[in-house]
Amino acid sequence: MTTIRQIALGSQGLHVPAQGLGCMGMTNFAGGTVYGTPDEAESIATIHRALELGVNLLDTADVYGPFENEQLVGKAVSGKRNQFIIASKFGFGIDDNGQWTYGFNGRPEYVRKSIERSLQHLRTDYLDLYYLHRPDPNTPIEDTAGAMSRLVEEGKVRYLGLSEVPVEIIRRAHAVHPITALETEYSLFDRGVEENGVLQVTREMGIGFVGYSPLGRGFLSGEIKTPDDFEPTDSRRNFPRYQGGNFYKNLELVQKLKTLAAAKGVTAAQLALAWVLAQGVVAIPGTKRRKYLEANVAAASLTLTGQELDELDAILPAGSVAGAAYPEFG
Repeated sequence: MTTIRQIALGSQGLHVPAQGLGCMGMTNFAGGTVYGTPDEAESIATIHRALELGVNLLDTADVYGPFENEQLVGKAVSGKRNQFIIASKFGFGIDDNGQWTYGFNGRPEYVRKSIERSLQHLRTDYLDLYYLHRPDPNTPIEDTAGAMSRLVEEGKVRYLGLSEVPVEIIRRAHAVHPITALETEYSLFDRGVEENGVLQVTREMGIGFVGYSPLGRGFLSGEIKTPDDFEPTDSRRNFPRYQGGNFYKNLELVQKLKTLAAAKGVTAAQLALAWVLAQGVVAIPGTKRRKYLEANVAAASLTLTGQELDELDAILPAGSVAGAAYPEFG
């Protein structure tokens, strides 16, 4: 299998594979599973296989678990740390007992506490990319970005990123310290960044764009046929997009995607992932199994014609998906 190509992420000097590996689903999340029951051994094997394929960008966060995901990634990269590009995130409040407080914290002292915890859990003395996971409405972004910039000065972090923030926050943070990457959900199922100006402003400012959930949290794979296909503790059961009538309306869209994919001789997931990559962004599909990783990497070599891109736009135009991406809190 061909290894994946490397590209520049933003304009600050960071180079990454065009496709990374989202690690969130490899562990539990706040007492429940994300996408089914975790399997540590297979997850670690998947990370090692990713390295063999050139997919050495790993995406994690302190709130995944909390802390369990960073600990798993740290275990997987032990002895090979310098071969990986590790990105982690902070900004959800986690107390000293390791409990998610269901709030946000971007205060400078919390930035310091968060990086020290993440470095310990990941078994490293630096992170390649450190994101603010969500902005703290009670802390000026200038204060948070200033504290993050000091981590770069100290060598604890190489590059800074933001996740799920509006255009105004991007501009204000970038004025404090250059932002290398903006991570936000992006797929044929969620094209909000095209509508709210975020994708355009990252291009204008030389900020790299990283799209998470490029397969619509697995729904675009076409393998989910009914809500009962989600395990009882699967977090997707809580998302409006995958509930009730919304589920079946969206399933109709996926069926159209599957028809187009079959005509091209690929899976629906590969076609959906190829579409994201065709937008010139970095995609970080999440998986905890080697077979899905390999299928995702194969999608990176697909070339979509202008006609195929037009057909995908016609099938899944922006705003066509039924239901919100998150429950109200999210």
